[in-house]
Amino acid sequence: MKKFMNTAETLLAESLRGFATAHADIVALHDSPVFVTRAGSPRHGKVALISGGGSGHEPLHAGFVGRGMLDAACPGQVFTSPTPDQMAAAAAAVDGGAGVLFIVKNYSGDLMNFEMGAEIAEATNASVITNDDVAVENSTYTTGRRGVAGTLLVERIVGAAAEAGADLEACRALGENVNAATRSMGVALTSCTVPAAGKPTFTLGENEMEMGVGIHGEPGRRRVALARADEIAGTMLEAIGGDLAPKPGAPLLLLVNGFGGTPLMELYLMYDSAHRWCKAHGMTVARSLVGNYTTSLEMAGCSITLTQLDGEMLRLWDSPIHTAALRWGC
Repeated sequence: MKKFMNTAETLLAESLRGFATAHADIVALHDSPVFVTRAGSPRHGKVALISGGGSGHEPLHAGFVGRGMLDAACPGQVFTSPTPDQMAAAAAAVDGGAGVLFIVKNYSGDLMNFEMGAEIAEATNASVITNDDVAVENSTYTTGRRGVAGTLLVERIVGAAAEAGADLEACRALGENVNAATRSMGVALTSCTVPAAGKPTFTLGENEMEMGVGIHGEPGRRRVALARADEIAGTMLEAIGGDLAPKPGAPLLLLVNGFGGTPLMELYLMYDSAHRWCKAHGMTVARSLVGNYTTSLEMAGCSITLTQLDGEMLRLWDSPIHTAALRWGC
């Protein structure tokens, strides 16, 4: 195992310290318990958005703390849920009097700990559960579909609504709507290595790939032979489009997300394959995002996400955002 680190035990703390120092104009790091907040929190009169989960998926979630997105993020150890006291402390730090919305990926540990954190928190709160992965209905980590890259789309669109003054119930309902309009699927070309484990999570042959892999390296639908990019994108989009069944002519957001070890050249190539597939099947791509946003350490691979947008979602997506990982219109 070759990684830039001092020790596996100090990796997360040192990474967070570097992140907060590099983006001190956007975020603030808190210790005991650990969480990241938007600089200048709380924003009085604004619904506060909090998300989090195991580390190793950067820039999710801390990279999305800032104007037009999250107010706080709670990082757990690598691929390990944060603890309830982190969520409760983050809620106390960012509650501006309008309530707190927790955005939670559908994994058993996250669900349990965020529910406990919400019970402990003194702020009025609500939750949105993301479950956009169409690959499998159940896995080792969850009952029902996994929450994956579509989570950032929920965080972004609801974050924009909260920034514009939407109340807690409106933000919760919007989050449910965005999640319901979103589907994702991933494919892995290699495994990743959790620093504390020191060895790859799984192994793939030189000419194999895992179709439908989860963001922790969980198995997908099947292990198959490596194929051409057009074929890979087509297989994923057949599953995504068949499940989402977007209305003809409806505007779609197409996200091609890297898992951390795939060059941007290949991610844009996959975007080209995905965009051509959508066009050939009568789908209208109105907005796009390409890059490493919901990663799995250094795993080589990518996921594709489609979200069916309405006019409100389009407007909110386009509104100004300023975070470490996403920024436009500022």
